[in-house]
Amino acid sequence: MAHQTVSYTATEFLHSCPGPVVEPSPSCPVEITLAAIRGRWTALVILELLHGPRSFSQLAQALPALSDKVLTDRLTQLVEAGALDRHRKPGWPPRVRYALTERGSALAPVLQALWEWGSTATAPRSQ
Repeated sequence: MAHQTVSYTATEFLHSCPGPVVEPSPSCPVEITLAAIRGRWTALVILELLHGPRSFSQLAQALPALSDKVLTDRLTQLVEAGALDRHRKPGWPPRVRYALTERGSALAPVLQALWEWGSTATAPRSQ
């Protein structure tokens, strides 16, 4: 497996969030990304939607341990972040489908990088 070459120096992106930093800035691109994917289950919802558009019930069926409330919260969060489109078809019962936007699909390599980093982690160190 080939590794992608990173086109920036390790600290280049840090200059966009200048210091001294007393608290995270909501305008920092790293904080924006972390806010979009925050919370348990968010990554799994995104991963499921990478397979294509899904209805709420399809997502609930694919993630059976996830409560409807948390699924609703995660979908709302991702729609607000611009990562998902929510399409509602009129009629009864209403049909709603969720699909990743181009911005949402761009999270795939971010999740891959998080997976790679986490897969090399050892047990947490006690301090």
